[in-house]
Amino acid sequence: MIDHLSLGVGDLARSRAFYDAVLAPLGYVRVYDFDEGSGYGRPEPHPRREQALPFWILQHRMVTTNLGLHICFGAPTRAAVDEFHAAALAAGGTDNGKPGLRPQYHAQYYAAFVFDPDGHKIEAVRHEPE
Repeated sequence: MIDHLSLGVGDLARSRAFYDAVLAPLGYVRVYDFDEGSGYGRPEPHPRREQALPFWILQHRMVTTNLGLHICFGAPTRAAVDEFHAAALAAGGTDNGKPGLRPQYHAQYYAAFVFDPDGHKIEAVRHEPE
């Protein structure tokens, strides 16, 4: 349904460093840069790579966060969720829910929640048991 998602960021260099760090444990990498932004996705080759990237950060002069906006990235393992959370805090993010099971969603919902440096709500989740 959704082809891609873009987040406005206040400091592109800071946000590149943050998302490089937090998306790596989930298997996503920055694969396309231009002056005003960067695109992230899986490292597999694609003939029109810049058109196949599901997540983008774009430099904006004024960033206002919508506290209702929430982005969740799928994780390959529960350990990757843990690594995502640790990387986010080390890269300037703020804790919004330590890694752990969230049975209120379903029995195997293992997730961690952070705020990125611009205040966007970011999550990593693993739905399957280990």
